[in-house]
Amino acid sequence: MAEASRGRVVIGGSTGFMGRHLQRRYRAAGREVVTISRRSGAEADLSWADQEAIARAVDGAAVVVGLAGKSVNCRYTPDNRAEIFRSRLETTTTLADAIAAAASPPPVWINASTATIYRHAMDRPMTEADGDLGTGFSVEVAKAWERALFERDLPHTRRVALRTAIVLGPGGVLGPLRALARVGLGGAQHDGWWPVTPARRAAGTAHVPGSRRGAQKFSWIHIEDAARAIDFLEDHPTISGAVNAAAPQPEDNARLMRAIRRIVGMPFGPPLPRWALELGAWAMRTETELILKSRWVLPEVLSEAGFAFRFPDLESALRDALR
Repeated sequence: MAEASRGRVVIGGSTGFMGRHLQRRYRAAGREVVTISRRSGAEADLSWADQEAIARAVDGAAVVVGLAGKSVNCRYTPDNRAEIFRSRLETTTTLADAIAAAASPPPVWINASTATIYRHAMDRPMTEADGDLGTGFSVEVAKAWERALFERDLPHTRRVALRTAIVLGPGGVLGPLRALARVGLGGAQHDGWWPVTPARRAAGTAHVPGSRRGAQKFSWIHIEDAARAIDFLEDHPTISGAVNAAAPQPEDNARLMRAIRRIVGMPFGPPLPRWALELGAWAMRTETELILKSRWVLPEVLSEAGFAFRFPDLESALRDALR
């Protein structure tokens, strides 16, 4: 972390998987950290409801990192869909208002987005320059989130939308996958036909089959590389706009599950068909899109700027995350 970048960090959405990792990392580096979450006190320094205090924290900060938003690891009910939108747009607007009012605005604001903004891709990888945006509920959330980041006139603050792939680290998405592998159910997740109700089709929450036999691409990034990418973006003032936070060597779902089985020492794992995945997702109150959509994303902006990944290949990232 560059010496010139050791000023105050404001983290909006500080209690999630990434937010907690960044807090520990910044504080270990000796930086002042101000955290914002739904509730202040035990969870965070400030509440999203305390806009005056947020404005004071942002004024003079070196960097603002926006991570707030309800987890998409849920069933896409009308109430959850509304909260997924609201939690992202209101908090991003609050940060924009605070930056606009600051006498000394932060030089950079790095806000979370998602690699899910790209279409289901089986034919070629998506980069910032030539990636095709997709359709459906999750994509519309991502588009609206990025609009909220960029729509205000903030001439003194550089803005980056961090289109993050699946983040690998202790806990997180790997917990359920490791548990499945340990009991012999860690095979590839196979896409296929599944009935779709008119309501889900209208809401854009229906996953349409687009791959077979675990061939859907799995783009990912180790949590430490995600944090290092944020440092890198803070210290490179020529980078703005959308940036893909994804490792340079995406794999497919079958290879992902094979690697997890190898690490946990389970020699077999039968493939899981779509019907079993749908029933499991219903029982776990989540959606199969999270494992069946093909996310094929490359970090063109970071790579061309010289960012060096500490965990460029999936096996090393998984072994570190599953220690």
